Amino acid sequence: MIVSKLYVYPLKSGQEIELRQVQVQTKGFLGDREMMLVSGNGKFITQRQFPQLAKIQVTIVGQNITLQVLDHSFPSITFMATLDGALIEVEIWRDRFLAIDQGNDVAQWFQQFLNLSDDKTCRLVRQSSAYTRLLDKKYPSDADQPLSLADNYPVMLTATASLLELNQRIGEIYQQPSQVIPMNRFRPNIVIETIEPFIEDGWRLIQIGEIQFQMAKPCSRCIITTIDQGNGVKNSLKEPLNTLGTFRQLSEQGVMFGVNMIPQNEGLIQVGDRLEILETR
Repeated sequence: MIVSKLYVYPLKSGQEIELRQVQVQTKGFLGDREMMLVSGNGKFITQRQFPQLAKIQVTIVGQNITLQVLDHSFPSITFMATLDGALIEVEIWRDRFLAIDQGNDVAQWFQQFLNLSDDKTCRLVRQSSAYTRLLDKKYPSDADQPLSLADNYPVMLTATASLLELNQRIGEIYQQPSQVIPMNRFRPNIVIETIEPFIEDGWRLIQIGEIQFQMAKPCSRCIITTIDQGNGVKNSLKEPLNTLGTFRQLSEQGVMFGVNMIPQNEGLIQVGDRLEILETR
């Protein structure tokens, strides 16, 4: 089993950037989910509310960040990232912490792109290294684990054989090639080339390149998986969630695809690295 793809998502809910190698930090991949959009009261904004965020492509050159829409239906903007902006309190699920506001120009760009009314505002923020967001502890004695602006865990892994199994089941239901689900619907950081579907469910501790990863839990999937990551349009048949619900309802928390992971050290991984299973469940 080897690494076939590596991705980061600089903007939470924006387009991915594919990499050949990546620096892994304890909080996740370097450059992953370092920015996010928040509402006027600081709550995080994602494709769940605005599917069109899927179309936003991020290009970073030094401190200059360019946001452009894949279909060029809206003008692009380039702004300079700042670590000196105003600190505002933001919220992701139950976590509240301070993040760095990126200024009025890019906030206005999002306001117009999302077609928000004047009584609704949004701000683009960047994670601050001075105000650490911490992963929820399983036990009080656990060490503090930093976390990016990802939903719940630092890194998410998916496997090719599991996607193949899902698409075979979808094909049997619909008999339509148009319903084939690409891997980007699940927004993984690491894709592993596998032969056995859902073999990843049984891993407890793995090593890829220089990094050991603890497998935290299967990833519960949400409505974002039904959104085409190229055009921001929701699947009218609610796939892949409907089909996943027929065989991947593993708990009361929903349907599962992929595995959330916690890096145990820092270092480099790259496409082609082999995955070694150190412990199983």
